[in-house]
Amino acid sequence: MIDLPLLPTSLVGSYAQPAWLIDRERLGARLPPRVLLDELWRVDAPYLEEAQNDATVIALEDQHRAGVDIVTDGEMRRESYSNRFANALTGVDIDHPGEAIDRTGKAVPVPRVVGEVIRSEAVEIQYIAFLKQHTNKPIKITLPGPFTMTQQAQNDYYADDGSLALAYAAAVNAEVLDLFAAGVDIVQLDEPYVQARPEAAAEYAVAAIDRALQGATGPTVLHVCFGYGKHVANKPAGYAFLGELDSCTAQEISIECAQPRLKMDLLDALPNKKVHVGVLDLRDVNPETPEQVAERIRAALERLPAERMVVAPDCGMKYLPRDVAFTKLANMVRGRNIVRDELA
Repeated sequence: MIDLPLLPTSLVGSYAQPAWLIDRERLGARLPPRVLLDELWRVDAPYLEEAQNDATVIALEDQHRAGVDIVTDGEMRRESYSNRFANALTGVDIDHPGEAIDRTGKAVPVPRVVGEVIRSEAVEIQYIAFLKQHTNKPIKITLPGPFTMTQQAQNDYYADDGSLALAYAAAVNAEVLDLFAAGVDIVQLDEPYVQARPEAAAEYAVAAIDRALQGATGPTVLHVCFGYGKHVANKPAGYAFLGELDSCTAQEISIECAQPRLKMDLLDALPNKKVHVGVLDLRDVNPETPEQVAERIRAALERLPAERMVVAPDCGMKYLPRDVAFTKLANMVRGRNIVRDELA
């Protein structure tokens, strides 16, 4: 059992990557990569892991200084939320990528599946001991979900996309189980494409998600979003695929609420879940005040009991300048404190 305060705070996953680590201008100028893009890193390969370690310590320290309750590694080792894991699996031809239509309608390079998808080795496990050396707070690790990886791949092997999703789910499940065994407190699956492609999601997303989380020995979260605020200006005020997730295995659902100005009555669609409510608009580079954050929390609490709420940003903090990201994060915690004092 994780000991958390009322209205705990957490990152969604990513935090601002330092400019000395990654080419932030090139990173922000394109959609999140689905294939490996080593040229984005500004540190030569022999020194890259040490640099990523240092960046991870910085991300942790910023979360500590801001007062965040559940910390992440900031996804400092990733070019995007999904490509690191998706391209670490066997059955994927990383030298000859395929092509798929992105949620924005553009054709982009993606992993090409040419054989049986198997997780032959751990992807994130080896860094958990390092994280635990630098924090005493509960740790959350994020992984791309099987439905989203299926939508971000060219399937040249499996009979249908549902079968590919289940293969991805088995690979994710192996990583999930090992993460909990290594001492991770919370595991999150990122599934933005259930929102982008609700018809396909209705066919096989929940089954794939449940397979990915099968046997998990700790709390699990499912994150759903509309795309990074850096790249998506106009977000709808409602989710196309949300209530369907109330039946999935994940105990918690993470959603964006700030930038899309989400209609809070949509929270009624998740009566059996703890909900991570996004209260920071990450397209806006002007930090919210603590009172603005408090107002957004109060609006969510009109539909959700405090015991079932986690306070978080919208997703995509990696694209913000570090000073902006830290100020937003610190004011998020201050806004939470305002509301928690009121409740007390």
